[in-house]
Amino acid sequence: MKSTFNYLYAGMAALTLSLGSGAFQQVQAQTKKAVATSYKLLDLPKVDIKKFPKNSKGAYIIFDGKSLEGWRGYNKDHVPTKWGIEDGTIKFTAKPVGSTPGEGGDLIFAHDFKNFELEFEWKISEAGNSGTFFLAKEIEGQPIYISSPEYQLLDNDNHPDAKMGIDGNRKSGSLYDMIPAKPQNGKPAGQWNLAKIVVNNGKVTHYQNGEKVVEYTLWTPEWIALLEASKFSSEKWPLAFELLSKVGGKTKSGVIGFQDHGNDVWLKNITVKVL
Repeated sequence: MKSTFNYLYAGMAALTLSLGSGAFQQVQAQTKKAVATSYKLLDLPKVDIKKFPKNSKGAYIIFDGKSLEGWRGYNKDHVPTKWGIEDGTIKFTAKPVGSTPGEGGDLIFAHDFKNFELEFEWKISEAGNSGTFFLAKEIEGQPIYISSPEYQLLDNDNHPDAKMGIDGNRKSGSLYDMIPAKPQNGKPAGQWNLAKIVVNNGKVTHYQNGEKVVEYTLWTPEWIALLEASKFSSEKWPLAFELLSKVGGKTKSGVIGFQDHGNDVWLKNITVKVL
């Protein structure tokens, strides 16, 4: 089943008190570019999280090293062939061995989470790039990051993205293209990193290798300002701005996903604690 939305950007009047009239008018003028954008939200199969076992901390084990139950491709009903299990990890293989190139695309766990703690370990190939998405919606014909914040997974030493953006906001652990992870404690390619993302009533915290590195609150004037200063601004990408801003919106849950950016990446010990 598909639903078509003509999302009229609302709730801006509430920003007046927070921003002041001048700043509010500036944001309002920019926002008009995103009004009445049409898109299709896909209603694809989801899984019951209660069917998955919990660990000693009360977190659901959504990957046990043996099965991809609950996982599928973004906007797909199956797991793309470039994603598979290798030595107890989920691995994306950019160049599979064989005569066929294989099917790529982003991988999601098919359950909508709202308030949660996501933990996992990851490592990346040399000069590799990937990312972690959350609160994402499946939008027909659009990439996952059009509706989701991104926790960056990157080889900081060798991938050119590490030197792009502003103040390192495209390095590992960062809120991609918006807030740099500080301290930047990402480990080199081929070494395991520990990541944790906490989402609680719109407040998001990124942890990398045991340290808090990023903190922000979604759907606030500050969040809108971050979007406007990024590649997701109302001028550069109106639909992304509309879906990511959601000021006044009620849809504040979504799927967790990992990115196919064309480089090998490994993931393990993936758990989600529902808050």
